[in-house]
Amino acid sequence: MASDETRKIALVTGGNRGLGKDMALSLAKAGMDVVLTFNSNQAEGEAVADEVRGLGVRAAALRFDLTDIAAIDGFIDRLKGVLEGAFGGAQRIDFLVNNAGIGKAMPIDQLTETDFDTFANVHFKGVLFLTQKALRMMNDGGGVVFITAAADRYCVPGYGLYAACKGAIEVFSRYVAKEYGARGIRSNTLAPGGVATDFAGGAIRNNPMLQEMVVAQTAMGRLAEPHDIGGLVSLLCSDDARWLTGQRLEATGGFNI
Repeated sequence: MASDETRKIALVTGGNRGLGKDMALSLAKAGMDVVLTFNSNQAEGEAVADEVRGLGVRAAALRFDLTDIAAIDGFIDRLKGVLEGAFGGAQRIDFLVNNAGIGKAMPIDQLTETDFDTFANVHFKGVLFLTQKALRMMNDGGGVVFITAAADRYCVPGYGLYAACKGAIEVFSRYVAKEYGARGIRSNTLAPGGVATDFAGGAIRNNPMLQEMVVAQTAMGRLAEPHDIGGLVSLLCSDDARWLTGQRLEATGGFNI
């Protein structure tokens, strides 16, 4: 494993549970230091940071709310302080994993302007401006991974607003790849399908009939597990993926093909 001075640093939003937790642990297993964010459950975030440290790397958990666009600058300042302190005087990060998000089934006819503002802030506006500011403190040769959704390829009734925001981020990701490629910074999107976590209120985890339907349409014949996604994030943040940029990778085990 690399020394403290040479280890790369990844920032994972929403890294306190579900897919984000496994992403943080997968990056740590690959030898990276990790800063993860949580929205409200500090104890949960600190517990994951402790797990990461148990793998022999450095970790920190910071509160961050993507809906509060005005607070992004303050978050970046706190991030810099953590890097200078707990991360041995580091000034920059190497990777940003935009994972934090919310989910809820909302038919188009029932959408409100408040729904739109909330989802657009979390899944597009907040992600865009966090990425902008993180890129300013990213080392050359680093990268950004945007977690989007397979639901922007196939339609899941009730998730039109969610999928539309994710589709906007996929376009934005290609522009990041284009504008920052000269610095060796790559940008890709990873689009998971259904995973049995607490996302969207545990919509898949708590519904055996929905699980059966997903499995029946999945080429690999099972539901995804968090480590199926975390391992891919680790790959995208590795040197093995240094020539991959501007791409959308769908991680569904072959759903609906």
